[in-house]
Amino acid sequence: MSRSWSSRSRTTRVIAVTASALAVLTACGGGDDTAGKGTADRPVTLTFWGWAKGSKDVVDAFNASHENIRVTFEEIPSGTAGGYAKISNAVKAGNAPDLVSIEYASLPEFVASGALQDIGAEFTEQDRAKLLPQAVELTTLGGKNWAVPFDAAPQAFYYRKDLFAKYGIAVPTTWDEFKSAAEKVKKADPRTRIATFFPDDPTTFEAVAWQAGAQWFKAENDTWKIDTTDPATTKVTGYWQGLLDADLVHKNASFSPEWTGSLKNGTTIGYLGASWGAGVLKGTLPEQSGKWAIAPMPHWGTPASGMLGGTSFAVTKDSDKKAAAVEFAEWMSTTEAGVKARIASGTSSAFPAATALRPVAKQVFDASYYGGQDIYALFEQAGASIDPNWAWGPTTGTTNTTIKDHFGKITKGGPGIADAVEAGHRATVAELTKRGLKVEG
Repeated sequence: MSRSWSSRSRTTRVIAVTASALAVLTACGGGDDTAGKGTADRPVTLTFWGWAKGSKDVVDAFNASHENIRVTFEEIPSGTAGGYAKISNAVKAGNAPDLVSIEYASLPEFVASGALQDIGAEFTEQDRAKLLPQAVELTTLGGKNWAVPFDAAPQAFYYRKDLFAKYGIAVPTTWDEFKSAAEKVKKADPRTRIATFFPDDPTTFEAVAWQAGAQWFKAENDTWKIDTTDPATTKVTGYWQGLLDADLVHKNASFSPEWTGSLKNGTTIGYLGASWGAGVLKGTLPEQSGKWAIAPMPHWGTPASGMLGGTSFAVTKDSDKKAAAVEFAEWMSTTEAGVKARIASGTSSAFPAATALRPVAKQVFDASYYGGQDIYALFEQAGASIDPNWAWGPTTGTTNTTIKDHFGKITKGGPGIADAVEAGHRATVAELTKRGLKVEG
């Protein structure tokens, strides 16, 4: 996609090799896949857990067009909202589904815990060639392939263009402009705010730190270097603490009734999200069609993006239906029919990892909700500007759980964002040390 993606790809390879050398990533067992890929007379039945919008529509379309495999779908909470805990518990109990959705950030931890199977024999080089190489790199750890990539998730700013016009506010392109716009919004209507700080979702904050050039995890030789106090993170932490202290943004849990209600009544007029957010808003607020538009994420002087989420499909360690599970995962990720089924639902605006299918996604997604705006062109530009130097470590769950707990304690004059990030740092170092790894930080 861009030179930055190539750099990111190299970074990921270094981390994968280092993690392997440290025995962070363990070789997993798994079923012998004796059920194979099934036949029309004796179809394989798969269980699939996920939360991405349009998943049920994809499963229904697959089941209607395939006789050899039948998929049973269970919708679970998003990963940070309890989905990962549910998957982990099911793996430990020996009753996990065959296929699960896992975001790129959390994949190393599931691999390190031995929860997944290497799918390299089924997810072949020819199959991988259909997908963005950098997305494949994010699912290649320790020289093994652990998941089928589905999408990328560059950041974007969603805003109520009718209310921005009503209040005479220009769409901000930089974070300085964003703060000025936030002040104008509050002045125009004391109940209304430009956006929301999500205390329950540290990944949103991490994406903004990523965009600013932060590097929390580095693997060098045999050591993990952890740094959440670098200048980029310090800048982002101070900026968002300032917004909270000045009461320029709401503080509500993501996708909560409070957040949704504020969007419905117009007291929140912006959303700092990712490419998949276009489908979320469209599905959540259908009555506001034509009132929303999408802009690039505000930046610090040069257009840039982090990545917020991004989905892959992985086979759990005890599944004996690996071939069938990978066949289904690849159908979702690499076929026109799979992408169409998901996006035609109207709730998904996925930005496929299969670059050849992005025109299909653009064609199928009804952009009339956004006034016919070419949102996929915006996503392409944002994707090309993703900072290449961010990397994920093998303890994302510990890091994020700790930060989330401390975000919930933020009060004016009390604990702040910096305290939460510091706590996440300490917990991360402690967890890596507990696993017998060399750590600096």
